[in-house]
Amino acid sequence: MKDLAEIRRDYQLAALDETTVGDDPIAFFTRWFMECREALIDEVNAMTLATVGPDGKPDARIVLLKGLEDGAFVFFTNYNSTKGQNIAHNPNVCLVFFWKELERQVRIYGQASKLPPEKSDEYFHSRPESSRIGAWASPQSSVIPDRAILNDNYYRYEQEFAGKPVPRPKHWGGYGVQPYSIEFWQGRSSRMHDRILFTSTKDGQWKRERLAP
Repeated sequence: MKDLAEIRRDYQLAALDETTVGDDPIAFFTRWFMECREALIDEVNAMTLATVGPDGKPDARIVLLKGLEDGAFVFFTNYNSTKGQNIAHNPNVCLVFFWKELERQVRIYGQASKLPPEKSDEYFHSRPESSRIGAWASPQSSVIPDRAILNDNYYRYEQEFAGKPVPRPKHWGGYGVQPYSIEFWQGRSSRMHDRILFTSTKDGQWKRERLAP
């Protein structure tokens, strides 16, 4: 661990200017995302979701982006999980994408709200049956005595739903994060990175600004 201070990389792949970004951060995010998909980046939709608990302490974990609908970033989870409880207490969240292969990062600040039940149903029933059963079997974020309880729960629900559709649990569903700021970061040489920030305005438009790296 003594050489950690010596680990560094000089970013040189690309630059980012206001003309390239344009005036619509959602459209530009979509462009960057598709470019990352075309670059065959593994888990391109993986994003850090940061929430704040009732105790005021931050909490972060990786979740998967599952849609971009009406400008909202969509993911799914157990509503009773720590993240779900945090969002119920404070809907303000932060999402972070880091695509190291293209030396890019996106930070999104917004408010999370539950999707309509029919949207959660639609996605839930598109999942493999094993994942649907898993949503029933795991009391996400709860303390459990050992792995056996998960295996037992899974077997029990597997038997219960054998030969019939697995319904969506009421405690499982989607959230949409409606952004109020989006920052695009492009790595540059000598740590002189490009950072362009969009902030929503009261009239529903976006204000664009460049930040120092």
